[in-house]
Amino acid sequence: MKKIFKNIYLQPRFFLLLAGIVTCFLLAYIFENILVVAKSLFYAFIAFCSVDILLLFISKGNVKAQRILADKLSNGDENGIDIIINNYYFFKIDITIIDELPFQFQKRDFKIISSIKSGGKETYSYSLRPVERGVYAFGNLNIFTSSPIGLLTRKYTYDQGQEVPVYPSFLQLRKYDLLAFSNKLFEHGLKKIRRIGHTMEFEQIKDYIQGDDIRNINWKATAKKNQLMVNQFQDEKSQPVYSIIDKGRVMKMPFNALSLLDYAINATLVISNIALKKNDKAGMFSFSNKVENRVVAERRSAQMNLILETLYNLTTNFVESDFSRLYIDIKRNIPQRSLLLLYTNFETLDALHRQLPYLQAIAKQHLLVVIFFKNTELLSFAGQKAISSKDIFEQTIAEKFIYEKELVVNELRKYGIQTILTKPEELTLNTINKYLEIKAKGLL
Repeated sequence: MKKIFKNIYLQPRFFLLLAGIVTCFLLAYIFENILVVAKSLFYAFIAFCSVDILLLFISKGNVKAQRILADKLSNGDENGIDIIINNYYFFKIDITIIDELPFQFQKRDFKIISSIKSGGKETYSYSLRPVERGVYAFGNLNIFTSSPIGLLTRKYTYDQGQEVPVYPSFLQLRKYDLLAFSNKLFEHGLKKIRRIGHTMEFEQIKDYIQGDDIRNINWKATAKKNQLMVNQFQDEKSQPVYSIIDKGRVMKMPFNALSLLDYAINATLVISNIALKKNDKAGMFSFSNKVENRVVAERRSAQMNLILETLYNLTTNFVESDFSRLYIDIKRNIPQRSLLLLYTNFETLDALHRQLPYLQAIAKQHLLVVIFFKNTELLSFAGQKAISSKDIFEQTIAEKFIYEKELVVNELRKYGIQTILTKPEELTLNTINKYLEIKAKGLL
């Protein structure tokens, strides 16, 4: 389409017909009889253009359009957006929808082509997948309409400018919130764990009745009352669960356009919600060269909103992470034994050994779970068929790095530190599974 006046554009059909008429006039220099035909076509062309202008601009009909989207978008997920269009013309129209999307998506060819019958109303849906947190600005909504004649197009512009924040994946939160408390866990890779331990706290002393565990008999109370008395226990509740996010340079690596940091942020949001629903206290903080973004583990109604807002503002600072500072901060600020889910990344054994003394010290006081990532691109590359000696060499190096990740897992387990080595896209599932396993085994 080519613009000639404000809101008036010429369709390709206009230029094709005009080219045909010009060709007829040129041929009339050779064949005089064609001149009459050329003039007739020209006058007909002018008439059709006039009728097209009359239908689109002078008639009482018009088009109304509206973009419908949520007040916030979910990072790393497909977010649905609707465009509703009403046709108030008395004839069927062809439309082209061009929505001015935020620059973060880098989509300059977005277009929806359709048609709407007279008096009709249509809803057009599409989805966007943001991969960065922050504010996304939508521009105008542009609708190009043409009549059945199709020579001209009228442009309607609707000031639909909107700024929408992109938050950590609250869609995953809703999804796993339902799964963690339903029978559909096993369909999504979450294992059923048999409880094999006891994490109990004293509740009361009561009279012994047949079937009570004789190991819980309170002999002092029995002697005083001259009848058997037993201690009654209940499962411990409100245990602190902290998500610790390494926001150093190792977490900037992207997989499927989403950085490791954002994968960790999305998992933190989900596991915090599940911990609260399981009657535990949820908290979080981040670290690199210093510890910050702290949310103290609590059980209160506003806790999830506080965690969400803190995660929204968390960014990578591209420096080397200081695990000694992390250890000092934990020792100083978390006196109660807690479950610590540490999201970080180790590529080599040497990288682990530099931080291992601090991890061991943390694990003496708390139940530490070190969560780091498989390099899925290396896994994919190593699985390809080698064609040349260069391919064999490169795949051997890739397999060496893959194997070294497994050595890191074994090294951590050797010192009694729980680990999760996971693909980035499976992080949330595997973290939930580990948390439920720890709860079921009564390890905390």
